[in-house]
Amino acid sequence: ALVIEKGIIPRNKLLADVKEAENHFNVFMEMLKEKRISLRNVLEWHYKLFKDTKKDIAGKIRKHQVRISGSKFVPPTPAGLNALLSEFFRWLNRSLNRVHPVEVAGLAHLKFVTIHPFADGNGRVSRLLMNWILWRKNYPMFIIEYRNRARYYSALERAQTKKNEFIFLGWFIKEYKKYIERELKC
Repeated sequence: ALVIEKGIIPRNKLLADVKEAENHFNVFMEMLKEKRISLRNVLEWHYKLFKDTKKDIAGKIRKHQVRISGSKFVPPTPAGLNALLSEFFRWLNRSLNRVHPVEVAGLAHLKFVTIHPFADGNGRVSRLLMNWILWRKNYPMFIIEYRNRARYYSALERAQTKKNEFIFLGWFIKEYKKYIERELKC
């Protein structure tokens, strides 16, 4: 009764959060089947992530300026997003066979979340993209653990505000290596 009447499930989770988690799992499973990546794929992923909870933004490039709560970094204006996304996918498709996959995954994550094309869900989509790259190149996928969230956000913000990709890339490679070492011990 609580689920229907109040949109709440056990343990005080909002139904919207549960739906987004369920959608994330479904998008993740679809993502593993993709052979190539494009803006069309990413827009579709975003749509499927948010179609049940945020219909007004699902699968749409943002049309307004946004700010990231608690961050000094200001994302690009909406007017420049299409050009930035075109350049991003050109870079990505060139880099996939020329640059080490872990480096491409980290940089793709940073570049996409910096472009910040959506009103919400940029981090989730960029992490899907990061793991698609690792998966396609036969590398273990990477879960950025909740306990490392503060350092993750700090590395992102420092790289973005200083316009220095190596800040985030250094953090990413170090954390990826530690994550893989922990997983191998299990």
